[in-house]
Amino acid sequence: MAPYEALYGRPCRTSVCWNEVGERWLIEPKLVQARYKNVKVIRENLKIARDKQKSYADKRRRELKFEVGDLVFLKISLWKGILRFGRKGKLSLKYIRPYEIIERVGSVTYRLALPTELSKIHNVFHESMLRKYVLDLTHILQEHSVQLKENLSYEEEPI
Repeated sequence: MAPYEALYGRPCRTSVCWNEVGERWLIEPKLVQARYKNVKVIRENLKIARDKQKSYADKRRRELKFEVGDLVFLKISLWKGILRFGRKGKLSLKYIRPYEIIERVGSVTYRLALPTELSKIHNVFHESMLRKYVLDLTHILQEHSVQLKENLSYEEEPI
């Protein structure tokens, strides 16, 4: 039930009828004490819920700090109409190629060096849209030349 209903024992009235017509009743001390106990229980339950939500959020939160010149991947949103970057579909990439950080604009925002094909997009992004790029030479595939025959066929060789 709502905190107001738990405290006063009835649902909240609309703003149309705040004042009741008729006799005013004085509140008894026992009723006041019972309401104070209810308020205390409600505050404790709200604190427990707040602490539980905070601990859940803190476990998944991590500090992201980037320096000028770092390379970062840019997250593309799969939601309809939000920063698609020309990509769509369920199996499309989640992050697109690494971009260099030009400057730090705010405490959690960074300006990226975007190519000309993304010139219509504002180049300042929140740190939650970025992921640090760690250079790993195993990620780069070596290009192998394929020997084509006269009929444009080739022999497949395992790598």
